[in-house]
Amino acid sequence: MNSYADLDRLLGLMTGDEKHGPSATSTLDVLWVLYDRILNVTPQTVDDPGRDRFLLSKGHGPMAYYAVLAAKGFLAEEVLPTFGDYDSPLGHHPDRLLIPGVEISSGSLGHGLPISIGLALGLRARAHQRDDAGRDQRPRVITLIGDAEFDEGSNIEAVVYAGAVGLANLTTVVVDNHSSSHGWRGGIASRFAAEGWRTHEVSGRDHEALATAFAATAPDRPTLVVADVEPKG
Repeated sequence: MNSYADLDRLLGLMTGDEKHGPSATSTLDVLWVLYDRILNVTPQTVDDPGRDRFLLSKGHGPMAYYAVLAAKGFLAEEVLPTFGDYDSPLGHHPDRLLIPGVEISSGSLGHGLPISIGLALGLRARAHQRDDAGRDQRPRVITLIGDAEFDEGSNIEAVVYAGAVGLANLTTVVVDNHSSSHGWRGGIASRFAAEGWRTHEVSGRDHEALATAFAATAPDRPTLVVADVEPKG
């Protein structure tokens, strides 16, 4: 199994034409922490109904996603050099039909969070799952979006709805590289907090802070993690 130190090498294997370089690198640490410490999913459980679901809404610039999936055994390292080829499974946006473990074919911004809400609602509607200690064992739904996706009205509506219905099994991580055209007064977290979300703001490069934030969920409301990274460009 590869380690975090191997990610630069794995990224280097993908030499295809990448048109969204900053997007490919801004998400790297968040993705690693999720797959290394948080998500309850493995290459052997990609079809298990009890798995956690991760949705990459920020589907452009998926090189970091592919590198982490390869590091964790979801896809063969030998496939990485084919990135961007006509007949490669590794396209410029991830395809759920071609890559094991990919939950959605993403690319159109503003879709990941609304889809995640549907997933979280469906999982919540199942019979309540608790372990022997009485702790909630329902799968988590975690979606990664970019700060510029808040230019899409669908995300605004999704934030309001998820807070109103108390989707405790939903976590959204916003990788903020300060590329939003409009932004929100008071910062991204303030808008989520106003709708009842539990919010955390951390460095998108600090693995310990990210892991702590992802673990600090609430029993009655969704969770937001804002992962701040260096500005785009």
